[in-house]
Amino acid sequence: MHELEPFYNWQHLYIASEDEDSPFYGAEYSEFTFSNTVYNFYIHPQWDDMGSETLYLKILFVDYDEHYAIIELIGEWNDAINNDIMLLKRDIIDELAFHGINKYIIIGENVLNFHHSDDSYYEEWFEDVQDNDGWITFINFQEHVLKEFKQANLDYYFITGGELNDYEWRKFSPGQVFGNISKIISKRLA
Repeated sequence: MHELEPFYNWQHLYIASEDEDSPFYGAEYSEFTFSNTVYNFYIHPQWDDMGSETLYLKILFVDYDEHYAIIELIGEWNDAINNDIMLLKRDIIDELAFHGINKYIIIGENVLNFHHSDDSYYEEWFEDVQDNDGWITFINFQEHVLKEFKQANLDYYFITGGELNDYEWRKFSPGQVFGNISKIISKRLA
């Protein structure tokens, strides 16, 4: 796991630690000191710690004019023990929403498992974005993780499936990713 780096090809466009409105403004990173772990496995030091013992993230891009954020996740999403959704919602999403973000592209290809607790933070997040003509989409999550979300009846709160399960986002610019996903979502909501 320590070799899995957050996507870095957009760093010439956006770096969360240099964005004064980012929850990670001023964060400093090491290329050589591995300290964060998912269970007993070290992860690359470029991932950001949101307070969970098992789930880490990287805000890859934020566009305050178009009101969207692209966030990549790694680890195990565990609401049952760590209440990861509360940490994500309160410490990351609420901060971004304060600055006008209402569309979220959550990349989950490195999310290994999901453990459910309740839906209150998902519902709150959904209501927040819906009230502002926004949306939440989960892309490239592993099939068994999406199944776990569905079994917990959480798939109501975000858009996933079809083209979004196998979207080749790395070959596009952030604006292209947002535009392509917006088109997919518009078709579904129409």
